[in-house]
Amino acid sequence: MEPIIRVLYPRLFLVVAALFPLLVTGSASIAQQRIVANLPDAPTPKQQPSAPQEKGKGGLSKTTVIILGRRSFFFPDLAYTRKPLNSGQKFLLAADVTIAPSDLIVTAVSAAISQANDSWPGYGQGWEAYGKRYGATMALNASTNVFGVFLLPSVLHHDPRYFPLAHGSFKQHVGHALKRIVVTPTDVGGEAPNISGLLGPLGAEGLSNTYLPDAERTTGKTFERYGIQMAVIAGGNVVKEFWPAIFKRLRIGKIAPGAGPSTRNPNP
Repeated sequence: MEPIIRVLYPRLFLVVAALFPLLVTGSASIAQQRIVANLPDAPTPKQQPSAPQEKGKGGLSKTTVIILGRRSFFFPDLAYTRKPLNSGQKFLLAADVTIAPSDLIVTAVSAAISQANDSWPGYGQGWEAYGKRYGATMALNASTNVFGVFLLPSVLHHDPRYFPLAHGSFKQHVGHALKRIVVTPTDVGGEAPNISGLLGPLGAEGLSNTYLPDAERTTGKTFERYGIQMAVIAGGNVVKEFWPAIFKRLRIGKIAPGAGPSTRNPNP
């Protein structure tokens, strides 16, 4: 148990440290939106039409509705329409998530942490070793998305996208993000046990035993990596939950190409 804690703790610490300012910013933005909800919007030179959105209990701010109606640049799996995806769209979504900035950043940081902790010592040290760790982590993420976003959701008719909670307290948002680990929406609009989300990463970890160093190909090491990956996924869900507020607060649409409203049909 102690080796698992030694490996998991620094990763969780860095994930929390990285997410904390974003969550504080998002929470403050939500509170600010509630205060100014009754004030008129500032004039803008051009308003682009957005897809009609349903209002939840208590209502949504206009800004949040517009942001949730956009295709996310950083998180392609962040739902912007409730129309179900077919198998081909789930495959494309898996590919989009794999090369998304969010996944590439997590891959780079994870490889750096592994290098610093001398995890996967069979790769050694130095830039060449970092490249091997980065490539292995990238392959792991890609296979996780193939299993958890495309293959299993297609077979089980699960919807692999992330649907943020429209309204609620900070605690409710975090609870919703964590619940998404074990419960998933379905293609018909219901909910089901998140077999796709739980078995997808496990299948990817099993596959990684074909290319990781020999010392990592044990049952204990496989489940150790699986636990770390699930913790990272949970942290990612929390960020997605507050993404509309973070998006607005940081004005990402002005600095990130493709972060603005999609020019494509929002209902593919």
